[in-house]
Amino acid sequence: MHKRGVRQGPGGDKETCLAIDMSGLRGQSNLKVADIGCGTGASTLLLAQQLDAQITAVDFLPEFLKVLDESSSRLGLTDRITTLAKSMEELPFAEADLDAIWAEGAIYNMGFEAGVIAWRPFLRPGGILAVSEITWLTNTRPDDLQAHWDAEYPEIDTASGKIAILERHGFSPIGYFPLPEHCWIDNYYQPMRNRFEGFLSAHNHSTAAKAIVEAEETEIALYERNRDFVSYGYYIARKHGD
Repeated sequence: MHKRGVRQGPGGDKETCLAIDMSGLRGQSNLKVADIGCGTGASTLLLAQQLDAQITAVDFLPEFLKVLDESSSRLGLTDRITTLAKSMEELPFAEADLDAIWAEGAIYNMGFEAGVIAWRPFLRPGGILAVSEITWLTNTRPDDLQAHWDAEYPEIDTASGKIAILERHGFSPIGYFPLPEHCWIDNYYQPMRNRFEGFLSAHNHSTAAKAIVEAEETEIALYERNRDFVSYGYYIARKHGD
């Protein structure tokens, strides 16, 4: 379903570039950056184009990394991007090895707090953590939306709750913004919808394939009904000294 998608979750080039601007990394030289849970590399390619950096793109699915390798070769970025098939829970980086860690729509696989704690040692003092994470936009929301996300990801919270976690675990927040609607509809859901028929045909309209499409349709409908209450929040924070 997602292998040939530009993005495996909500996001956008403008939004990634805004996070880069907020990070203060532009103009710095010889940066070492890890893009964790990179998927097919939408954010990886932008980081390589926008920064003077060596990017290690990490994902546990080699199929995604193969697509990223093809893209980086086509764009002439192979000297800046190294792909690594690895779980985000088993990262091989040395202590204080990285200037920045990026993770768009991926840290939830570990849990936001667990990821913040686990990844912090890899950053040098003053290093940047930039992640997007499912976030409540309001203090109250419809019951069906609350029930869905309580079941899917109990760590979902408001931005203030996520920022408190960053502060509690040795980070100084320097930027936050919610992803706008087009990052969901135009950049993620509609392209995925356009792949449904090909996906079903490739799997002979099997029961399993139909179940996957139905689950995605349910998620899309839930977002479309409740877009005022939930989005991804983009958090940019700086590691402060130990």
